[in-house]
Amino acid sequence: MTIPRPSLDRAAELRDEPDVIGRLRGDPATRVIVVREGRVRVVDSTLLRVPAETVVEATWALLGRDADGTVLLLAAAPPETDALDTAPDEVWLGLRDLGGRIDGQETELLTGAVALAGWLRDAPFCPTCGGGTELRNGGWSRRCLVCGREHFPRTDPAVIVAVESRDGERLLLGANANWGGRMYSCFAGFTEAGESLESTVHREIEEESGVRLSSLRYISSQAWPFPRSLMMGFRAVVDEESTALADGEEIIDVRWFTRAEIGSALAGDGPVGLPGHASIARALIVDWYEEHA
Repeated sequence: MTIPRPSLDRAAELRDEPDVIGRLRGDPATRVIVVREGRVRVVDSTLLRVPAETVVEATWALLGRDADGTVLLLAAAPPETDALDTAPDEVWLGLRDLGGRIDGQETELLTGAVALAGWLRDAPFCPTCGGGTELRNGGWSRRCLVCGREHFPRTDPAVIVAVESRDGERLLLGANANWGGRMYSCFAGFTEAGESLESTVHREIEEESGVRLSSLRYISSQAWPFPRSLMMGFRAVVDEESTALADGEEIIDVRWFTRAEIGSALAGDGPVGLPGHASIARALIVDWYEEHA
């Protein structure tokens, strides 16, 4: 699996500049990515950049610099505002909608904008004392006006694992109860307090699928702002295949798939549905499939 290099210049050196948002909003060269309810305005599969003066009601933050050096701001807009009515050739799309349709930099920009907008919307008060907060560091931190504590956007670590047979010729996938059995995917779960990523992998796989692992290795990660996860992707080899059994609660079915079945499913021909192109789950499945295809 190819691991992409970071492509977005986050312009961190500008964040401590006094009133950096006010200055940049007044600069006609600045452009803005507007996020509303986890979606952005898109034209021809490209995130729409608009002048700052066209956005009236929003919470603001500094996203970074575009590929051409233009400074980009985030405008986290409320669910409904007349100032953001779209033109006929514009649509509002989210990360799941755009997966596979935009390039690496656009994806990184979209993911960062959606994640930061979610935090700006959901965390206006101090989690320690409940006091109001003021935005600092270009929108990347909040300082409590009562107790003075500083808070940052939260990221929750999680693991996602492609489990393969001992001979490497079959892949174990599970059907989540939330999907009604329509789709099979890799197994995933959040890291608990005091737990390493490796311990999380072993625990989650045994809890959800009934199998134990003989080996595992890290592959790559993906920011997943639903609402604030960082997915760490692994490949693992099962110890005993016959013990596979769904937990019956979160996972309603587990199934071993041959390479031919996975190839057919990736092509959209069944026998089951697989995760969409935006998800690291699909990338892990493709990585396994292409290894010996």
